[in-house]
Amino acid sequence: MKIAQIHDLVINALEDLKAIDITFLNVSELTPITDEMIFCSGTSNRHVKAIAENLIEEAKHNGMQPLGVSGKEDAEWVLVDLADVVVHIMLPEAREYYQLEKLWSFKEEKHNSQKSTDAS
Repeated sequence: MKIAQIHDLVINALEDLKAIDITFLNVSELTPITDEMIFCSGTSNRHVKAIAENLIEEAKHNGMQPLGVSGKEDAEWVLVDLADVVVHIMLPEAREYYQLEKLWSFKEEKHNSQKSTDAS
């Protein structure tokens, strides 16, 4: 399956169970482990778990076996690894605390390495 097809499958599975605040980032130039990360939130632990289970079921139905699923027991933050696309399904509190979108959208800034010679 191509990345665009996996992306569409994931978005549809998340929308089917009313995941909120769905966002995605292309991280292919930041890491060799995946090409895209998709983030969404659920309204409760049960909702997060149900969204994850629906995504896993849809992936399997389309011939994709997730490489890994983590966090489904507590369901505060469930990670579903579909190789080229990694999906983070989180409670809003966990999402705010970890701020993964901010972390993964980090752009390297160039800093002036010259020391200031101004007298203080």
